[in-house]
Amino acid sequence: MAKILVVDDEQDLELLIRQKFRKKIREGVYEFVFAQNGFEALTQLASHPDIDVVLSDINMPEMDGLTLLTKLPDANPILKAVMVSAYSDMDNIRTAMNRGAFDFVCKPVNFQDLDITIEKTLQHVIELKKTMQAIKENNILRMYVDENVLNFMTHKEFENSLLSNETIEATVLFIDICGFTAITEHVAANTVVGMINKYFDVMVQEIIAQNGHIDKFMGDAVMAVFRGDYHLDRAIDAALAVRDKMHEADEIQAGDKTFKPSVSIGINSGEMISGNIGSATLKRLDYTVIGDAVNLAQRLQTVAQANQIIVSADVYEQAKGSFALNKIGEVSLKNKANPVEIYEVVD
Repeated sequence: MAKILVVDDEQDLELLIRQKFRKKIREGVYEFVFAQNGFEALTQLASHPDIDVVLSDINMPEMDGLTLLTKLPDANPILKAVMVSAYSDMDNIRTAMNRGAFDFVCKPVNFQDLDITIEKTLQHVIELKKTMQAIKENNILRMYVDENVLNFMTHKEFENSLLSNETIEATVLFIDICGFTAITEHVAANTVVGMINKYFDVMVQEIIAQNGHIDKFMGDAVMAVFRGDYHLDRAIDAALAVRDKMHEADEIQAGDKTFKPSVSIGINSGEMISGNIGSATLKRLDYTVIGDAVNLAQRLQTVAQANQIIVSADVYEQAKGSFALNKIGEVSLKNKANPVEIYEVVD
């Protein structure tokens, strides 16, 4: 239902409006609210914030229609006004349009023309509401989705290639907050959320500083992806920075237990598939990376101890010229037929 405010000091206009639009009123298409001058109109707008369109005369006592036009943006920036007046000389029309009127209907009123004008104005208001909603949703989306994903979504071919993918060379980083599950048994749920968000924010800052992007948050773990030049070096630098920042974090007292934040980190580099994974029919997609290189990074994180950054032998060969690494040995990893040789990044 569209709600329309009619502002006019002519008493018979309300009766005419109700008669001429009785069918649409009865069917719930239009609902009309009435005021006799600009002051009453502002009061009605305050009482009815869902008004979509204002139909206003120009010549009225106390506050005329042209003055009312200047007040409408503060009352409701979305609604649109149509001036309905016998004062239809060019000066009044130009003044009305310059003050924000959407259209102008001359008296005596042709109600068929007025109906068309209302429909046109309502359609414009609907589009404005959609735009405002889209802006609001986009701002919310930016809180949940990485900037790289949003940039990808602006490509022309995005809609036509929802399930397309590409093979890339990249580095994946998995970070888990050690012992956090145990501490949740002793801390209130809202406190837990505040703590984990605080730690995540520290991690995200270091990842972004190295031009990585957050792929997803998983409970008390983070998955990040690094692409482009020196992606492995940047991922290791981010991991070292995260480890140092968490090591510097204050201890937390939970009942009779003390929690010292620390992280276990797994890093792997190699070829992986990047693209939208999910159901186009359901319109639920996850823009991510998948592949054996990704799986291995996650497995490496699971064997890392607190404050350890674990990498594979292949990563060791690529990184040993830039970083200090120690050999740990071979370990058995889930879904790996053979033991995997692992190394720890020291500095």
